[in-house]
Formats: sequence, C-alpha cells, structure tokens
Amino acid sequence: MHRRLLQEIPDSGSNVNTDFMWGWHSSKTSELLSVTGVSVLKDKLGNENTPQELLMCVSPPPKRQKVKEPEFVIVRRPRRLLELAAGVSWDALPDELLLGIFSYLSLTDLLKVSLVCQRWHRLSLDESLWQTLDLAGRNLLPGVIGHLLPLGITAFRCPRSCIGNPSFKTNSPLRVQHMDLSYCTIKVADLQSILSRCRSLQNLSLEGLVLSDDIIENIAQNSSLIRLNLSGCSGFSSGTLKTMLNSCPSLEELNLSWCDFTVDHVKAAVSHIPSKVTQLNLSGYRQNLLMSDVKTLLEQCPNLVHLDLSDSVMLKADCLQYFQQLTHLEHLSLSRCYQISPSVLLEFCEIATLKTLQVFGIVTASFVQLLKATFRHLKINSSPFTPVARPAVGCKKNEQIWGIHCRLSLKSPAGF
Repeated sequence: MHRRLLQEIPDSGSNVNTDFMWGWHSSKTSELLSVTGVSVLKDKLGNENTPQELLMCVSPPPKRQKVKEPEFVIVRRPRRLLELAAGVSWDALPDELLLGIFSYLSLTDLLKVSLVCQRWHRLSLDESLWQTLDLAGRNLLPGVIGHLLPLGITAFRCPRSCIGNPSFKTNSPLRVQHMDLSYCTIKVADLQSILSRCRSLQNLSLEGLVLSDDIIENIAQNSSLIRLNLSGCSGFSSGTLKTMLNSCPSLEELNLSWCDFTVDHVKAAVSHIPSKVTQLNLSGYRQNLLMSDVKTLLEQCPNLVHLDLSDSVMLKADCLQYFQQLTHLEHLSLSRCYQISPSVLLEFCEIATLKTLQVFGIVTASFVQLLKATFRHLKINSSPFTPVARPAVGCKKNEQIWGIHCRLSLKSPAGF
C-alpha cells in the first residue's frame, strides 16, 4: 500500500510546472521557505530525489512501537478491505477533500506541499485557503506582496513590516477588505501600487505612514469604507482630504489624529466628515482646532458616540454647550485641553449619556479621586489610548485585525 501511495506522487523534476498559472516560479517558493527557516525542501528539490525522500522531508514518519503478539494468532484482513486498500491513492481523492486537508496546514507547510506535484501546487493556491494572512513584523522580499495578495486574500495584517516592491503581475482588482499596514517601511510609490488595486476595502489602517495625494484618491475609490485610521500620516493636501471624505459616505469610524495638518486641513475635515460617523479622533491639533471648528464638527456629526479632541489647547469651557447637544455621546477625551478648568469638568460629568471621560493633564490625582467618588457611574481616566478605527487595542500580542483572526501566519521570529 505504501509503495503504491508513493508511486502516485510524481517527483518534482518531472511534474512541477515552474511557470504555473499565476507566474509563480518554484524558486520563489523556495526563497519563501528559506527565509522562514525551512531549507530542507529547497536543498532536496535541487537534487534527484525519490518521492519517498520528499515525503520524509515534509512529514517524518512516526516511530513504530513493537507490539508482541501471540504466535498462534493469525490475523487476516477481509478480502474486500484488501481490495479497497489496494485501490486508494492520492489521485483518487477529490479536490474538495484535499482542500479540506490543506486548510489545516500552517503557512510554511502550505508552501511545502505546493512543491510536491502539479496538482498539489494548483490546490495550494486555491483562494479558499488564502482568506486571511498575517505577516506582521516581517521583512518581505520584493515580489512577495505581488504574488500573495492576488490569491484572494480578504484580510491582510502586516503592521511594522518592511515591504519591498510588490511587483504585481496583473492589474486586476484585489479582494482585500481589511488591511493593516500601520508603521510599515514602504516606499510611497509601492504603497500606491497596492492601494490602486483596492476597491473593496471596508477597514484600512495606514497609521504613521507618509502618503500622497494619489494615495488619498485611491482610498476614495473604496466607497464601502467603514473604518479608516490615518493617525500620524502626512504628505497629502487639504483638497484631496475633502474629496476623500465626500467619497466615503459609509464611514463610521475615523481617526485623523496627529496628522501633519494645517488650519486648512482641519477646516476641510470638520466640514466634510460624513454625518454617519459615530467614532472620531481629531486629537493633537493644539492651536489649529478652534472653537468655531468644534461647533461646525458637532453640527456635521450629531450622532457621535466616541469623540477624542485631546491636545486642543484652544478649547474653552464654552464648548460644553455643544457637547450637551450630542444625545448619543458616551466616550469623551479632552486630555491636555488646558483652558478647560477642573471646576467645569463637574458639568461635563453631568452629561446623562456619558460613560467614560479622559482628562489626563488637566486635573490632579486627588481631584480625579473626587470625581470618581462623586460620579460612580462614570469611568474617569481609565485609558490613555484611543481605540477609534484601530485594528487592535491593548496587548501587543493581539493577532487579530478588527476582530478577525488571521489563520495563515508565521509564528517563528525568522523573516519572510
């Protein structure tokens, strides 16, 4: 039986198409394997090996335990079972069954089996296996992104990675709906190459990146965008910002904090933020966010639930009257808004719908304790970080992207 199983799997030299379908060369897969620490297949596939040796590389057989049987016992297998066993081969298994088996493989093992034969190569690239991918903190060689994203990936987590030239082989739109490229090291032109192929984005995080007007226009092509995180971004004009906000009416969460904004950027933002937005972070604009801007903003977005205007030193106690008009406001951050006196905070705490209030830097620790004792239903200074539109909040080891767990990932510290 084992001999027949092995005979059904052709060797790599005769059956692996080096330029199969999507232009993936076998050397590319070997490169991917080598940088993940899997060098066995790369070494062996270069020589003439039997299929048995190939299987030994992929999955070493378990050690057999010796079982002592009575000498007088004769074990016979029914003839029908012998006939069935003799007819079993990998080629007899339908594609659906093999895909089900492949769905349990890790990213590294999936790349391994793609080298076994032409059929396995085809099945290993099936889009059902590549729905979610996590390459966070990796050094991605040129061409890797261009080969992987067109496989049908819908959720792509890749923060704090070094991304080389994508080198896409096709101009077809990508299927990515959820993408996190926060704090990546990537050229503006390469980032534009990726985003120019995205039309179905629902969640996008580009925190800390240098952008361009062309990139902002690419983002505007995703009319179904729900969450957008551009915190700390720079490199685009107020005009393209206005165009993008007008082109994304479905936005519900928007983070534009600490961007390289001028007064014109701030005015464009507060005047054109979609009215559907319920969570907004516009912190970090110090003298550029005026009282008149706050009034315009709250009139533009009356359904705000979560609002962060921290580090806006031009805000005064008069802004209280505007916040009181928000009938759904539950979370408010006014940290380091130094013109708002502690005594006024007592009135902020009386907003009926309010659940959390962040006022770091405004009041002393003793006054915070007083507020907590007076307003027991209210959480004060409970978190210094805002969750608005961010892919994950809290533990750095959180490997989810907006609540989606990425099945394919590299756990080892090696580069990819």
